[in-house]
Amino acid sequence: MVCFASALLCAGAAIAAAPDEVVGQRLAPGIGYASAVRLAHQSGERDNGRMLLVYEPSEAGDIPLYESRDDGDRWQRIGEIDESGHGNAKGWALRWQPHLSELARSSGDLPAGTLLLAANAIRRDDAERITDQDLQLYASGDGGKTWTYRSSIVAGGGQPSDRLNKGVWEPYIVVLDDGRMVVFYSSEQHKAQGFNQLLAHKVSTDGGRSWGKEVFDVALPGGVERPGMAIIERVPGRGYAMVYENIDNIASDSRSGMRNGQVHIKFSRDGLDWGKADDRGTPIQTASGAWPSACPTIRWLPGDTEAGVLVVAAQRAGGGGDAGGRTFYWNADGGRGPWWETPAPVSKRTGNIHAGWTQAMVPRADGKLLHITSSSTANAPAPDETNEILYASAPLALNRYEAENATRRGGAQIDNVDASSYRKVRLASGAEADLTFDVTVGKAGPHRLNVRLADIGFAAAPRMAVNGKAVAGGGVPSVSEGWRTVAFDAQLKAGANRIVLSNPLRPMDYDYLEIEPVAP
Repeated sequence: MVCFASALLCAGAAIAAAPDEVVGQRLAPGIGYASAVRLAHQSGERDNGRMLLVYEPSEAGDIPLYESRDDGDRWQRIGEIDESGHGNAKGWALRWQPHLSELARSSGDLPAGTLLLAANAIRRDDAERITDQDLQLYASGDGGKTWTYRSSIVAGGGQPSDRLNKGVWEPYIVVLDDGRMVVFYSSEQHKAQGFNQLLAHKVSTDGGRSWGKEVFDVALPGGVERPGMAIIERVPGRGYAMVYENIDNIASDSRSGMRNGQVHIKFSRDGLDWGKADDRGTPIQTASGAWPSACPTIRWLPGDTEAGVLVVAAQRAGGGGDAGGRTFYWNADGGRGPWWETPAPVSKRTGNIHAGWTQAMVPRADGKLLHITSSSTANAPAPDETNEILYASAPLALNRYEAENATRRGGAQIDNVDASSYRKVRLASGAEADLTFDVTVGKAGPHRLNVRLADIGFAAAPRMAVNGKAVAGGGVPSVSEGWRTVAFDAQLKAGANRIVLSNPLRPMDYDYLEIEPVAP
């Protein structure tokens, strides 16, 4: 087969798909929904820095509790948190959607340093059908050794597969600066009002002993869409950010049609007012149209820009994103503009819908990010009860901009096992083909712009323009096989910059653009 420069359809021929390899250490069997916290407000200084971890178990029993005293490199099980809100009544278990947190300040009669666990207790009948659900709050004042039932947040029930069940799901606790406690959750209790599922919150002024009225945060009328799995993160200078999945999303565009499960983000100054409930917020996506889908988690990290970096994990992706959910999405402009993918520390196996449900991300003092998620197993990928919990720590490449995420003209995305996120872009030659990277940097000055690329049998060299002006670099034309890195030098301004790559004479493959400041 002969491939001419303009014949991009040839590019996908004989290209291997991304491997289903697993990266990460195995902790234990577990279905998913990992939640972890590093303690920072304990009265005993030795306990500050200690990490605790919970997840949805696959074995019989309630929620397992693990600890690490070496920043997440090694873990040991130290107990479990048992359902006690119903007095050991038959059929009840505390198992689903655990969220573990530590009080940074007092709330009601709970002092700073108190550990909180919000989770979904379920009751099954003799036929193993779910009859009741109860979102419950537990507290520990001794670093997780013992736990006390605090309250029922909201009760529901019904077999989840029943069309008119009254399910309640996924509690997430936030404590405001004034000590008020807020719980966010998903609810299926308003179907008669036209909401298939919605996101709501309640406020407690007494440390979670009692809860106020229900307030809708994301409620999309029509009886189809299912916003769910809200995670809230404190964002310096902006208040709070919420990410959630929108299952059966009917907000479509002409390019992609329905974007089932697409992750959206909303912001709130005070953690209580999230704008109009029928406002979906902003869909998270790259300039090329890739988007994270289902079961999101968000973390804020300090970065090069004043806004810091928002990092979002999800179970899977659409629009050309990594379908296995092996990448995070990040944005260094406060959630504005395009998002970019970066390889996640754990590379999980995707064999069932629960692999990768609600992952944990904990920043470490050494600059690495601890990542905990669930993965299916090779010998039995379909049943979720055979899933396992994996963890790994690694630095994130937050100065790397994947070519497949950039705006492209005359280019095709191709799976490639040797590319950094298992994908590359083959860019045609000619005046109508280029890759545009809209990036935000924190400080003006000279920068080195490294481009990882590969020739495809022609003597070719890339060209670059920064903010409309051609810049020097890029090396000389080469027909060498395999990936190579070429460098350009350019002055970048603080804030938004537009970087355009092209190869006017011959087609080339691109992996990523990496930006590094240069000392003047």
